[in-house]
Amino acid sequence: MCLQNFPCQEVERHNKPEVELKTSPELLLNPVLICRNEAEKCLIETSINSLRISLKVKQADELENILTKKFLRFLSMRAEAFQVLRRKPVQGYDISFLITNYHCEEMQKQKLIDFIIQFMEDIEKEIRDLKESVNTRGRLVATEFLKQFITNDAVYTEKLNVRHHSSRFSASPSPSLSNFVLRRPGELLQIPAITQLQIENFYGLGNVI
Repeated sequence: MCLQNFPCQEVERHNKPEVELKTSPELLLNPVLICRNEAEKCLIETSINSLRISLKVKQADELENILTKKFLRFLSMRAEAFQVLRRKPVQGYDISFLITNYHCEEMQKQKLIDFIIQFMEDIEKEIRDLKESVNTRGRLVATEFLKQFITNDAVYTEKLNVRHHSSRFSASPSPSLSNFVLRRPGELLQIPAITQLQIENFYGLGNVI
């Protein structure tokens, strides 16, 4: 953070961040890479008048990858509000900060350092909270979606039961003489005798006989 004003050696009356241009190797310091693992690291590049800090946020799965990209893109689109945030991160990293000598003159160096450290601590917590929120909402949506299938299946089963009962009652014939004859074949001998007697009485043949 020991930055100072230094005019550009290539263009007169220009003062540009040398860490971005990299046209004068003598003005650059050795970069420092702090790496916990391949998915979580920090790159610090320093020059005489500027400092660039690049972060790669831990992403355990595909959901965290999507959430990290969306969230950091949201922050990058509002880089003016942060002043030290770079719109486009360095290749291979998720987000980058660019601090120049003007920032050190206008702001307190210790506050800048605290801001970057606090940002690194909060970004993982924010991604974790977003992931829990997405999982909770997805669980609720899946529950409500599956409830429709359970309700429809219950209604369909009830309709089948009603249809089965109605068809069973309609299929059984009403009690009649033919049903009586079919179910009680032993009375077949009595039915013709009664019928013959009724015929004889109707025509008056019984008295003649």
